[in-house]
Amino acid sequence: MEYFPVVIIGAGVAGLNAARLLHRAGVEFRIFEARDRLGGRVLSASSKGEPAERGFDLGASWFWPRTQSPMRDLVAELGLKTFPQYSEGDVIFHRLSRELPRRFTLAPEQPEPEALRLVGGNYALISALAATFPSSFIQCNSQLAHIELNNQRVITTLSKNDGSEFQVATSHLMLAMPPRLIEANVRFSPSPDPRTVARWRKTPTWMAPHAKFFAVYERPFWREAGLSGSAQSMAGPLMEIHDATTVGGEAALMGFVAMPAIQRKKVGHHAIMAAATEQLKRLFGNEASTPIQVFIKDWADDPFTSTHEDETGSGPIEPDCDAWFDSEWRHVISLAGSEFSSSEAGFLAGAVTSSTRAVMAWLANHKS
Repeated sequence: MEYFPVVIIGAGVAGLNAARLLHRAGVEFRIFEARDRLGGRVLSASSKGEPAERGFDLGASWFWPRTQSPMRDLVAELGLKTFPQYSEGDVIFHRLSRELPRRFTLAPEQPEPEALRLVGGNYALISALAATFPSSFIQCNSQLAHIELNNQRVITTLSKNDGSEFQVATSHLMLAMPPRLIEANVRFSPSPDPRTVARWRKTPTWMAPHAKFFAVYERPFWREAGLSGSAQSMAGPLMEIHDATTVGGEAALMGFVAMPAIQRKKVGHHAIMAAATEQLKRLFGNEASTPIQVFIKDWADDPFTSTHEDETGSGPIEPDCDAWFDSEWRHVISLAGSEFSSSEAGFLAGAVTSSTRAVMAWLANHKS
């Protein structure tokens, strides 16, 4: 059985940032990721809807530099380029299907900090983080199944795609994954306190209940009409729509699908995409009816993101005074995912702050 001082579970932003910090401090570690790729809930796609290292953001899209300084500083440190979310022009609001969509001009002063996107898509962040340490330190297709506490060491059992299992020992385990996935997929010996498990179960997983629809066009025609590409609608499958055009000029509109995951499964993605395209026509005109490509990313279909608890949707992640872990496990496990952030839970910035906190705490206690 191999041993590493620190083992990280999850190769999304949180896990990769933890790895970056540990490697910089000279700590030996390994990362194990259940998926066959890096990134977690950060995923980019080409204009054909296929996974790509550059393109449209199927998961996280934005960060807000004025209020999310850890994310801003990380982007700067990694030398990544940004551009603002397009917001010039009017917005559209459509309240009822029997009414016509209405067009509004927003006040010039922004009500909230400007949202930024990464040039090339947010997978640029994943690539940059992964480049800060040897690629051999990451093993994909390795899902955590069981954790055993044995004389102050943690024995992890992981399963491969072919069903075979292997074990790795560590002095400290960092779980860079959502609490609901921990509760649903990982067995503990000894079992955590029931109150701890209940807290994991009731904590929503960011993006898990949601689906994003993309319509790709030859050009961003809505801009020519003085529209920002932003819309709010209560009369169609899409509830919130934004201009998703890349810095390279690939034009697209993106919308969050309003219906819950259970309903989406009944209706089917093809019907949703057809209805969404018709909705864009009502909101943005006839040119919106002829996209060159449409695709949808339904995060509720991803077993490494969503659980049964997420199927009906969920509210915001709220602060909770209950402990994330009881004392028996507290000193050998850190919880480093975005949902564990005390200030930015569910955001990219939350993944950065939570993983940074976990590593800094471990270094303070273990690094001489």
